[in-house]
Amino acid sequence: MNSAASMKQVKVVILGESGVGKSSIMLRFITGNFQEDSEPTLGGAFMAKTYSYKSQSLKYQIWDTAGQEKYHSLAPMYYRDSQVALLVYDVTKRDSLQSLTKWVDELKENGPKELMIVVVGNKTDLLDQEQVKASEGAAFAKDLGALFKLTSAKMDTGIHDLFDKISEEMLKRAGDDVRSRGKTISKKEGDGESGGGWCC
Repeated sequence: MNSAASMKQVKVVILGESGVGKSSIMLRFITGNFQEDSEPTLGGAFMAKTYSYKSQSLKYQIWDTAGQEKYHSLAPMYYRDSQVALLVYDVTKRDSLQSLTKWVDELKENGPKELMIVVVGNKTDLLDQEQVKASEGAAFAKDLGALFKLTSAKMDTGIHDLFDKISEEMLKRAGDDVRSRGKTISKKEGDGESGGGWCC
């Protein structure tokens, strides 16, 4: 079942202010490495990885976007056909959480209809400098109907839990979609009623 044809493809876009650790999250997940002094992303960066979750394989295609305002106009090119958006903030910078509101508004207006949003509070290794409590990040995510996860790309905490949760949800959605199509076909053959799909 894990052939290339049946492998679940998942496109992820990472959004957030410059310096919150978007590239570090991607690098840690894809390669297991962390670079202390990484250069800011210019435009966008791409990495891919085949990831196993509960004996199922998913092919992750991850797009890291530049946080600088001058590159903002390029973002739609990356999130347009994504299935998952990671909205990343730095737990030591309150403004970085507040700035996610503009991405939420943009994704609601222009993003894919069934986009899965995950709010990620990064840099938990710097809790002595914390400006955003976990409860605040969780409340922000709850208001969106989004998932929430705290991570530290530097210490490699929460990263794999994050992608395990995404994998679980993606596989669940794929299964629900298959079952929904089956119901639609059977109802059309039976009484002509249309079948309902799943909702977020």
